[in-house]
Amino acid sequence: MAIHKLDLGEFDEIDYHLIAIHTSLEDYRLAYFINQKLPINLGKSKNEIQINIKEGETNFSRFYYYDNKNVISWNLIQNKNEVIQHKNGNSQNLFSNIKMEVSTKVYLLPELKKVDYFLKIENLEETMELTEIQSILNKIESISTAYTVETNKIKSKNNLIF
Repeated sequence: MAIHKLDLGEFDEIDYHLIAIHTSLEDYRLAYFINQKLPINLGKSKNEIQINIKEGETNFSRFYYYDNKNVISWNLIQNKNEVIQHKNGNSQNLFSNIKMEVSTKVYLLPELKKVDYFLKIENLEETMELTEIQSILNKIESISTAYTVETNKIKSKNNLIF
């Protein structure tokens, strides 16, 4: 009888690059400007990224493009969102019958709270292309800054598996 072993080290390998984007643009506007500057066509994905936390669950918007020619996958992902909880007033006072909405900020990658969006690029071979993509993104007028993130230093990188 043959014995098969799985080496878990093979699954730890990260085959994507991550660019952090700081901007005040809405996600669809940012995708539009990126499509104009880069040779890609990001479109709204029906498969949003769902995160469950103790306050509730939330979905992060996602724009997706797959380049068949170069076999590269592009994802523009929202980093900030809100979870709204509905609570009833418990006290016996003037406001006891009022339903309250409590909003809590949630982050896809909590260690990078100041980042508005991430551009996740899978199967990009050359790092030279990555610096070129980064400089193109920095030329977009509405983007404050765009820079690469070292994926090895991210604690919550499991949120980027989708």
